[in-house]
Amino acid sequence: MPSLKDLKNRIDSVKSTQKITKAMQMVAAAKLRRAQDAAEAARPYAERMGKVLAALGAVYEGQTNAPVLLGGTGKDQVHLLVVATGERGLAGGFNSSIARLAREHAAKLLSQGKTVKILTVGRKGHDILRRQYPELIVDTFNFREVKQVGFTQAQQVADKVLSMFAAGEFDVATLFFAKFGSVISQVPTAQQIIPAKLERPEGEGAVAASTVPYEYEPSEEAIVEDLLPRNIAVQVLRALLENSASFYGAQMSAMDNATRNAGEMIGQLQLSYNRQRQAQITKELIEIISGAEAL
Repeated sequence: MPSLKDLKNRIDSVKSTQKITKAMQMVAAAKLRRAQDAAEAARPYAERMGKVLAALGAVYEGQTNAPVLLGGTGKDQVHLLVVATGERGLAGGFNSSIARLAREHAAKLLSQGKTVKILTVGRKGHDILRRQYPELIVDTFNFREVKQVGFTQAQQVADKVLSMFAAGEFDVATLFFAKFGSVISQVPTAQQIIPAKLERPEGEGAVAASTVPYEYEPSEEAIVEDLLPRNIAVQVLRALLENSASFYGAQMSAMDNATRNAGEMIGQLQLSYNRQRQAQITKELIEIISGAEAL
């Protein structure tokens, strides 16, 4: 049984930890609003970019001269997994859930005899995936020193992906990230970015819209050639911003749970301390009374 001094030291230690988790929760809550606003602001642009490309991509439907970023290489043998996670931990299952989805996808491809390459964005994803697939990781990006990720960082990742594709190092690229839903909801997501998976318009309104004539300057082909590489950077930027909001949401929730758990532990330790102290006082009183009676 621990002594009163040991219990007192442990109570003080847990209280110090509780102060740290409470402070981290408040910092995450303060940063969450800005990150959430940035993620939500990027969604319409990324979605609109996809719709524009889908409309322009209809020009190449059924043709064999489509750009490789749109139509692919014609092969499906080598897959690049771009896994975007956080730079730091203490965020519950945020990083591990993205890495788990990437691992499952990699295992499925490997079981089919495909070749898999992994490009990690974020230190935590690299640390998790190198335990199981160290030989598959071809490169990693670390933005830990960047206070707020933006298009500059997304362009760096996109340039690396595009240079690898131009060199013929893979056929299909899939982006993994966590889509922000709420403080308690971050959804691991896999999005194919090469060849571009474009959502075709559906419904009566979409059909009517597709019949509206548009004039493009320059030509549709020139616009598609320019937008396809830019779309890679836009989708990577969206993933980074979604990850940033998801990270702070997950960290806020995790630190809140840790703070409450620390409070419960302090209560249990304080109860044990009081019981042991009471028992010690009772024992001392009995010894004093017994000694007085002996005299």
